[in-house]
Amino acid sequence: MSARNLSKLLFVAAAVLVAACESPAPPAEPASEPEPQGSVGDARLLDADADAGNWLMYGRTYDEHRFSPLTQIDENTVDDLGLAWHRELDTTRGLEATPIVYDGVIYTTSSWSVVYAFDAASGEQLWAYDPQVDRPRVARFICCDVVNRGVALYDNKVYVGTLDGRLVALDAKTGTPVWDVSTIDTSKPYAITGYPRIADGKVLIGNAGAEYGVRGYVSAYDALTGDRLWRTYTVPGNPELGFESDAMERAAATWHDEWWTAGGGGTVWEGIVYDPELDFVYFGTGNPTAWYRALRSDELGDNLYVASILALRASDGEYVWHFQTTPNDNWDFDATQPLMLADLDLDGRERRVIMQASKNGFFYVLDRANGEFLSGEQFVDGVTWATSLEPDTGRPIESPSAFMGAEAVIVSPGPRGAHNWNPMAFNPTLGLVYLGAKVGTQSLHAPDVEWMYDANNVNIGRDRDYDGPLVAELAAKPPPHGELVAWNPVAQRAQWRVTHPTVDSGGVLATAGNLVFQGRGDGQFIAYRASDGAKLWEFDAGTGIMAPPVTYLVDGEQYVSVMAGLGGPEGLFNVPGDGPVEFGNGRLLTFALGASASFEPRPFGHSEPPTPAITVDATPETIELGRELYGATCRRCHGTNAVAGPLPDLRYSTAGVHQQFEAIVLGGALAPLGMPAFDDLLTSDEVRAIQAYVLARAAEPE
Repeated sequence: MSARNLSKLLFVAAAVLVAACESPAPPAEPASEPEPQGSVGDARLLDADADAGNWLMYGRTYDEHRFSPLTQIDENTVDDLGLAWHRELDTTRGLEATPIVYDGVIYTTSSWSVVYAFDAASGEQLWAYDPQVDRPRVARFICCDVVNRGVALYDNKVYVGTLDGRLVALDAKTGTPVWDVSTIDTSKPYAITGYPRIADGKVLIGNAGAEYGVRGYVSAYDALTGDRLWRTYTVPGNPELGFESDAMERAAATWHDEWWTAGGGGTVWEGIVYDPELDFVYFGTGNPTAWYRALRSDELGDNLYVASILALRASDGEYVWHFQTTPNDNWDFDATQPLMLADLDLDGRERRVIMQASKNGFFYVLDRANGEFLSGEQFVDGVTWATSLEPDTGRPIESPSAFMGAEAVIVSPGPRGAHNWNPMAFNPTLGLVYLGAKVGTQSLHAPDVEWMYDANNVNIGRDRDYDGPLVAELAAKPPPHGELVAWNPVAQRAQWRVTHPTVDSGGVLATAGNLVFQGRGDGQFIAYRASDGAKLWEFDAGTGIMAPPVTYLVDGEQYVSVMAGLGGPEGLFNVPGDGPVEFGNGRLLTFALGASASFEPRPFGHSEPPTPAITVDATPETIELGRELYGATCRRCHGTNAVAGPLPDLRYSTAGVHQQFEAIVLGGALAPLGMPAFDDLLTSDEVRAIQAYVLARAAEPE
């Protein structure tokens, strides 16, 4: 990339990477009213485990076990499981939601934060709510697809966080908005993809945006009125403006230079958990900004509280404890993966623990009352960034081979992690945690600091732009693969593993029927025997699955439901070697014993290789410039090397599209479909270079 283009991208990045200190509102008590007859209130949520027929919250119960006591569908009857109904959703983007089920109604979300209510037995749509997100504006600042992980249910209301940073309460019967509040500074590139969490009359919500330079926080709102009760930041702001708490002042001592000008990161985009007994809220925080430590603190501090698990008091948001999984994170190792509560017998003593299979490749068990490190072990093979954990503190012992010096280095896991947002499940009878793992994922880190800053702030595909000798070595390594792992958290070892043909797989459901359900990136939805991992049943969903299944009862009949739709980083980046992934139209699939509904997935994609729609004379230098610019502005949505997943594959663009290429890219001609204009980032000549690259890719043999 030319120096002029690089400078311009850095200038644009700097323009959006400004985060301000916002003083939180003073804590207030949530409004209190009697729980209406038949509604889901605090008492119902606290007793969710006894409510076997419903799925009342994200992980079914506050401990996030995703374990159902239902046994109608078990290891002996699952072979008779068939499709009861399916509903096609108007999207080819990623679907990640956990359906919530209450009294025969399913509440779930699709891409762009659209909420649906379906009859849980028939699939009839009862209502839909579209929050009317400004799609082209928001699409510019979404790291990993326009996904949403689901809703919360409370007091006859359905709560959803929207991509444009709002928290909306809907009437559960009609889908009509009851209240709608903005949870962000809309001048900054925040977004919400995560689920809301109900905690003693409060709705808790986080946000995303660390890749674009924002300051992370979590907020609590009154569930009845939408009034903000408290806000707690995860990283310190500008010291000249003062610190919101002692915790922020302590954290500031671990940062250096003017970190706040790039926001700091540490966003809470997933994994909020509540312990009613302790009245603690737990969550993990994301990566720092800038991505590489040499650009913010080098070796001078741990950068609290990024890449950490934090505990706050639910009543007022005050800091209680933290545990940092990756101090001074240098590899995009968010700690936002799902958190799970359990009571485990450790060394003859029952401990109240919190557990996480981290993106960095280690499975952690902590005391959830005080954050004490109890144990940790690698749950996948091939971790190279750290050799082990210090036995007393859990601090990683980093490997010298994972650092950049004069030469680039290969690090594992890569930025997609050994485990990501996809939920785990826990069978308390067997004492096993089930999780989807990525084995052998790697990333090439280059030593050019200026280039790395560009990669971090405007999302250039840094691994693709490095042309040094390690490229061939990386290509020669065995391709990564996926696994379903049954992990014993007491012994810190795998009980069994199932190897997948794809790297990416979905969230997990465990049941008392000795079953584990999980979907894969190739569209296969599978039931395994929980005790030994034997495959018992399989269904082709017609498109890849990332979301976790749920199970419930209606009129005495047990159902299993799952959202199918491949997108997110798994689908958008479409990395070669990930296996036979399946893209297509999104849908909600529901199964029951003896059911046999018809199912014929709509065709998707192209059966023939691409051919250039028009001819453009371009020099090799212009095509190379187009490749670099494509990586900076197009790859996140249209795929690595111009090979797309859920979005249009630009290699197949028609002559008509090419005639309007500049109007689309600079003028926003397709803005209503979510395609933003890049007139602030690209010139006409640069757009033509991108077009030349796309046409060159279309002319290459498959």
